[in-house]
Amino acid sequence: MKVLITGITGFAGSHLADYILENHPKVELHGAKRWHSRCHNIQHIQNKVMWHNCDLLDSTSVYEMIKAIKPDCIFHLGAQSYVSESWDKPRLYMDTNIGGTINVLEAIRHLNLPTRIHIAGSGEEYGLVYPEECPITETNQLRPVNPYAVSKVAQDMYAQVHHQSYGTHVVVTRTFNHIGPRRDKVFAFASFAWQIAMIERDRKQAVIEVGRLSAKRDYTHVKDIARAYWLALERGRPGCVYCISSGDIHTVQEGLDKLLELSTVKDIAVVENPKFMRPTEVPLLHCEATDFKELTGWQAKISFDETTFSTTGATKLSGAKHGGNQNISMVRSYNGHTDIQNQTNGMARSSCCNRETTSAGYICRGGRSGVLYL
Repeated sequence: MKVLITGITGFAGSHLADYILENHPKVELHGAKRWHSRCHNIQHIQNKVMWHNCDLLDSTSVYEMIKAIKPDCIFHLGAQSYVSESWDKPRLYMDTNIGGTINVLEAIRHLNLPTRIHIAGSGEEYGLVYPEECPITETNQLRPVNPYAVSKVAQDMYAQVHHQSYGTHVVVTRTFNHIGPRRDKVFAFASFAWQIAMIERDRKQAVIEVGRLSAKRDYTHVKDIARAYWLALERGRPGCVYCISSGDIHTVQEGLDKLLELSTVKDIAVVENPKFMRPTEVPLLHCEATDFKELTGWQAKISFDETTFSTTGATKLSGAKHGGNQNISMVRSYNGHTDIQNQTNGMARSSCCNRETTSAGYICRGGRSGVLYL
């Protein structure tokens, strides 16, 4: 079976690739990337994937790639996904998230391929949700409150229309907040952990700058989401939409508190910064994903505590004893073992790591356990 992942160099895409390679070894895995894509998330699988340079905004590029592969399945994760930036670049978000999806689906139609396609939507599509409307289901009204969400609603609707009009085998998911290793530090928890790491390194004052902390979100570990995406395309009904979430809601404040507990610096101040405030905020997103769970048997396996522990934000380096001056080290992880390269003296050593790290990251060292920024 041939599987193509768009957005494979990103957060969820790279974890989906890991899941497929580990659990479905007979799959011939293809990845779409731009020639200038950042590839730090997929360095460890470079030799296990068949790569294709492709710009999702270029319909010819997309058509030729799909024609060459003739994939049995496509996981379409390629998108602009950082909500806050969507106010500054609404055209880019519309072009990428809507236009890229159109290019993929139209290529399949014109090539007359029986490809099964997963379209990754977002819980942000629901936007303004009132407490009495929770938990959210697939039939809740969509009230998007930011340009990113508007683009995902349009993507979602277009995919459904494509199925209705041409019989395209499309399964749409609306995935709620997912976090874990490799999350970019422009996102909340990763930003908090990065700031903590810089504070522990004495490169920043003991102050964390934050946006609104009262928002309630439904958090799921990205590894559980990757497994859910596979099940969505394997068992989901064509033309249907499925919400995916753990059903476990927490405030952003709770996540920050857990990261602060992991820090070796205990007197860190928290200050709101207007630059992290969105023009419109979604106060509550809570979903049980009942339909999806009943259809597929999927359940989130990783708890919120473990998720915050291992997020792109941070993980605790338990029992580590490092002498000498503080320094920042590169961390590379393969099959659960971490190779630590000391940039100060050039010496390298290996250690057993029972927590997953990313392919590259930073760790604060200096004679104490600390927060590992990934």
